[in-house]
Amino acid sequence: MTLTQEILSSLHLADKVSAWGTLGTIKPLKNFEPEADVEKISETLVNKGNVQTIIDIVTGLNNDQRQEVVRLYKADVQKDLVEDIKKAFSGDLEKLMVGLLKTPAAFDVQELKSAMKGLGTDEETLTEILSTRSGDQLREIQTCYRQEYKVDLEKDITSDTKEPYTALLLALAKGKREKDSGIIDYDLIAQDSKILSDLGPKNTANSAQWITILTERTHGHLRRVFDLFKTSTSVDIEERVKKSFKGDFQKGLLTLVAVIKDTPLYFADRLYNTMKGLGTNDGTLIRILVSRSEVDLLSIRVAYRRKYGKSLYSSIQSDTKGSYRSALQLLCRAEDI
Repeated sequence: MTLTQEILSSLHLADKVSAWGTLGTIKPLKNFEPEADVEKISETLVNKGNVQTIIDIVTGLNNDQRQEVVRLYKADVQKDLVEDIKKAFSGDLEKLMVGLLKTPAAFDVQELKSAMKGLGTDEETLTEILSTRSGDQLREIQTCYRQEYKVDLEKDITSDTKEPYTALLLALAKGKREKDSGIIDYDLIAQDSKILSDLGPKNTANSAQWITILTERTHGHLRRVFDLFKTSTSVDIEERVKKSFKGDFQKGLLTLVAVIKDTPLYFADRLYNTMKGLGTNDGTLIRILVSRSEVDLLSIRVAYRRKYGKSLYSSIQSDTKGSYRSALQLLCRAEDI
């Protein structure tokens, strides 16, 4: 792919948003024929044909269309498509295909549970998911988690993490962030900046106040708060977090700040870190491409290229293999871009 294909101009990006209503790389297939797709998938599975046929179908549909294929497969073939995919695929490719066939909420629930399963907790995954989902998505995740595991998400978070990091995750999980009204409240910006800069007894910051402000205010408001904080204190908000807090809570706040400042750049950094050095963190790579492919993967690709001087597509090319590589690259495609 050429540089022109990889770097989106603001005008071109705006055109895509107008045409699709999304910054995702995957959009609804216009000539969607679920019956034909089910027939092709069934024939391939029964005859142990070329799995690329299934990969092309699944990655070519958006999630709503995939759910229709899953439903129709159950009705026509009398089998569970996800279970049949598990039998036909293995390893990281199986994880990717199964992830694509789940609803977004079910996939997030699976990832959250996995992050808290067994010995140790994957705090990065917990913070990533809970920091980057909308209020509606978080409420759907809460419901789906309870249905799937017969326990509240909050209870598992509480038992697997320690304060004040626990309080941060619980606040995020509630999805109480305000909706952006477009009104700039300069008094509230000044008030929040002062609260974040104030230190209490023993020169410590109030973690509860930080949690409330960073999990309930809009991203636009908080970016202005961070700018005022820097102007009034001559210190970046990240530096204050590092000096004021420790451990998982500190890391969680730093992640949240990164998401608030620039969500596509946050994910670009996450993707780069999954593929740098020896070995690839395939779980994170899969989760991000699956969860952002219909949201903002175009923006993430742009941020990735601008910061790291190479395309996400080429990084996947050099760090993965075979049909798994093909499936990942199909997810990050952008047609003529």
